Amino acid sequence: MKTPIKTVQIVATLLALIFVCACSPRDKQAENAEQTETEARIVESETVPAAKKQPVENADDRFDIYAPVILNADLSDLSDNQRQMIGLLIDASKIMDHLFWLQSYGPAEELLSSIEDSRKREFAKINYGPWDRLNNNEPFIKGYGPKPLGANFYPADMTKAEFEAWKQPGKDGLYSLVRRNTEGKLELVPYSQAYKDQLTRAAEILREAGGLAKDEEFANYLRLRADALVSDDFRPSDMAWMDMKNNAIDVVIGPIENYEDQLFAYRTAYESYVLLKDKEWSEKLAKFAAFLPELQKGLPVAEKYKSETPGTDSDLNAYDVLYYAGHSNAGSKTIAINLPNDEEVQLAKGTRRLQLKNAMRAKFDKILVPISDLLIADDQRKHITFPAFFANTMFHEVAHGLGIKKTVTDGDSEPQNVRQALKESSSALEEGKADILGLYMVTELHGKGELEDGELMDNYVTFLASIFRSVRFGAASAHGKANMMRFNFFKEQGAFTRDAETGEYSVDFDKMQDAMTKLSNLILTIQGDGDYAKAKQLLDSKGVVGAELQADLDRLSEADIPVDVTFIQGREVLGLK
Repeated sequence: MKTPIKTVQIVATLLALIFVCACSPRDKQAENAEQTETEARIVESETVPAAKKQPVENADDRFDIYAPVILNADLSDLSDNQRQMIGLLIDASKIMDHLFWLQSYGPAEELLSSIEDSRKREFAKINYGPWDRLNNNEPFIKGYGPKPLGANFYPADMTKAEFEAWKQPGKDGLYSLVRRNTEGKLELVPYSQAYKDQLTRAAEILREAGGLAKDEEFANYLRLRADALVSDDFRPSDMAWMDMKNNAIDVVIGPIENYEDQLFAYRTAYESYVLLKDKEWSEKLAKFAAFLPELQKGLPVAEKYKSETPGTDSDLNAYDVLYYAGHSNAGSKTIAINLPNDEEVQLAKGTRRLQLKNAMRAKFDKILVPISDLLIADDQRKHITFPAFFANTMFHEVAHGLGIKKTVTDGDSEPQNVRQALKESSSALEEGKADILGLYMVTELHGKGELEDGELMDNYVTFLASIFRSVRFGAASAHGKANMMRFNFFKEQGAFTRDAETGEYSVDFDKMQDAMTKLSNLILTIQGDGDYAKAKQLLDSKGVVGAELQADLDRLSEADIPVDVTFIQGREVLGLK
């Protein structure tokens, strides 16, 4: 990609940031994202409280686990209006960033201004709080105990039992905070009320950006998304987002994923991605969406667990990311997206799978290749390829659309959304499903001759290497937990072997296929049954790091292989005014 022209001052600043291996200071929040006094009482007074506990020993050794990457793309073919639109979308994204701080911790400046050490301050920015997201949310600042499982979505003194006994309709909703009223009783505060001023400003910016959009479908989506931010009704804009086909610029913005709520996995966190479509790569991917109904029918599970039909409007596209904000920018960075999450939209229209190519390439080059050089057997390293990494990641996202969205019943009870039935276990199990069904899809498509790059063994060996990459995200991450579970399941099934002398791993092709089929069946059955007890037992028993694996992960740390990336990003990086 061509790097936008920058001033000498900008180049010098970026080079200095890379040299010291620290993430860039976050851009100032949009001027209109300030809290009002009313909102301060509702939201900012609810900062996650500190607890008397020492931070993890040698926590400062982890301050350099993120490799800095300049996030840019070639904007030379864009019109002035499109470039202006990108700037506006970045402005709206900064508001999402501010709101995510409030949901995860509380006011950012309250924490950051108290940290004198610059490296520790940058680490707090990356983690959106005093807890290390890639080390099981352990505190790295004195005075803080473990991160509350409910983050800042719930009162700090609320117990799980109290919430479950609370007779309140909509208490499992996606778009509300749980707070205590003046009498000390629990109450729901809709996001649109709690964050009214910020969301009003973000909506204004989206409408302004929509006025610059040449593509009418994109303009309509921006208008509907603006309405959604101030009403908490996101389904119309999700439907409109599914209808977009020709827009070069895109934005994913709002409260979307529920990973931050580790207490119940009910509440969603604010985030944003500003995206530029890679038309050449997108054309290569377009054909795969047509295979979804056939692949759904072929899933290795009983018929009743695959009776749903994926929506026919699903599509696959590749993008370069221009800006990350909020949840998407916290800790490990997302490299592919499968949305919307609304099950009704999925059943009606399917989902869109967005492959974030520039971010994916950065992780492959800076992390996966060095991991493979250390942990994959020499005779199998030739199978570590970017096309295989791209395909595995892409079909992980596609696989979110396979399987089942509502539990299977015998007619004596109403079906539930799988997410609600499995509660806090739902996120890790869903990620585990997407990983393993993604590999199933790759296997099936290779068999049909539809994947032209490389051989199936490339995907299998790259898949194993990727487990080591993702396990390092820790048990606090749904992706990390899912990879721990799969590593231990594969180990039991003999899907790989480890040379005790060299500490290198080799894939057993046939046994990996067999393990893939068995794990696919197990996860799909648990989801279809809505079996919370089995989901929890599977994750608790296998979602752990054993001594041998930990020793190998320690070798990666000793070799100074980054755990993830952090982005130097913004208007100036892109050459925008």
